[in-house]
Parts: sequence; structure tokens; C-alpha cells
Amino acid sequence: MENSSMEKAAERGVPSQVWRAGQERRLRMIREAGGERLKGRVFVDGCGVGMYLARLAESAVQAVGLDIEHERAVEAHQHSEQVICGAGEALPLPDHTFDLVLSHEVIEHVQDDRQAIREIVRVLKPGGRLVLFCPNRGYPFETHGIYWQGRYRFGNIPLVNYLPRRWRDRLAPHVRVYSRGDLVNLFEGLPVKLIRRTIIFGAYDNLIQRFGWAGRLLRLVLQTIEKTPLRIFGLSHFWVVEKTVERG
Repeated sequence: MENSSMEKAAERGVPSQVWRAGQERRLRMIREAGGERLKGRVFVDGCGVGMYLARLAESAVQAVGLDIEHERAVEAHQHSEQVICGAGEALPLPDHTFDLVLSHEVIEHVQDDRQAIREIVRVLKPGGRLVLFCPNRGYPFETHGIYWQGRYRFGNIPLVNYLPRRWRDRLAPHVRVYSRGDLVNLFEGLPVKLIRRTIIFGAYDNLIQRFGWAGRLLRLVLQTIEKTPLRIFGLSHFWVVEKTVERG
């Protein structure tokens, strides 16, 4: 991989090109969180190549996607007529437009995550919901790799996220990771209420493909742990946030 491609992959992530059990599970969670809002106007902020956009467009009266990468936006356009190339910190969209916004493993890559959240809340209708997935600092591995000795080293790097913040951010300057308190701070002062917040483990489809029943057993055990306090070691935060009536 060329240096420029590696930097882009590190800083902006690599969208999934395949649809497997992990994506299907998260789609069920999105649908449960959205309810009837899925029949209204839906926005996928950071849509990648349009995997989730395509599924949400099936029931929505309008489905809009946005991605900062032009090539991804072009590919996502195959799944929806309305795909925008732009940045999450400055959405070219009117206030109070959408019934549901999906931000799936995106805010960790933007330049200004607080501004990106403000923009999402701005374009939500009162009563509209944001469904948010983002990396959990409690997960024992940094899944985006690290920057070491002048180059990116991809893969699951153990214990990086447990280092003091300044050391962790020096090793992984290309991607953020969030504690529960970090997310609370992102929404501080915004006209929202929290509907659900939890932490989930992954689906480990790659391990299942490689190890079969052993991988399936691992997935079963870890997804069972989600129902216990040990979920603090899970892969991703899953938050459902509803916009309230703005005052003033």
C-alpha cells in the first residue's frame, strides 16, 4: 500500500465491502432504535460505500448519505440517489430535516468530533434520533493500528488504549477512542436526551471464517457478556440519542 493510501486508510478508516453477521446484527439494533422513524427521512453520516445506506433506503421516504471521500460517495450513489461528498463538521443540509441519523464508527475519524455531533443534532427534527456507534476505550485492542517509527502499523494492537491518554494519542494520533465520559462531554449543552447507551462486542466474522465453531463460541460468550458489567471491555459504544424541543 502506498504511503498516501496508508495515511488515508488510517485517518479515515476503511469501510466494509461485505455484508455479514456483524453488519446484520447492527442493522437490527438500528431498526429497533429507529422504529417508525425509519419510514421517514434518514441520513447516514459517513456512509462509506453505502452498505447501511442501501438497507435503510428500503423503507425510508428519503435516504441521504454523506462521505468525505469522493470515490466512496460515487460508489454509495449506486444505493441511493442522494449522496453528498462533504465533511461531517459542515453538513450542507437544512436544520430539522431528518427523522433518523446513523453515525457508524465515524466520529473517531473526523477533525472535530464535537462540531460533527453539533451538526448531527442540528439536522435532526425534534423527536428525531441519532444512532451512534464508536470505539470504546475499554476494549483491550486498538483495532485501527498505531503509528510507530514513521509509519502506520495496522492490526489489533493490545493494551494501547489503556495507556495514559497523552501516550495513547501519540501512538494512535489518527483515530480517537471514547470513554463514557468523553461521549457525555460531546453532547453537553445540546438539546438531546439519552434513550439508550451501552457497549457491545463485535461479531468476529473473520475469526469464525478461520476457526469455525471456536470462533462462534467466542462470539456467543462475548455477546453474552454484554448483559453483565464486563461489557465495559466491549468493542464499541452504542448510543441512541433523541433531539428534544429547542428552547430560547
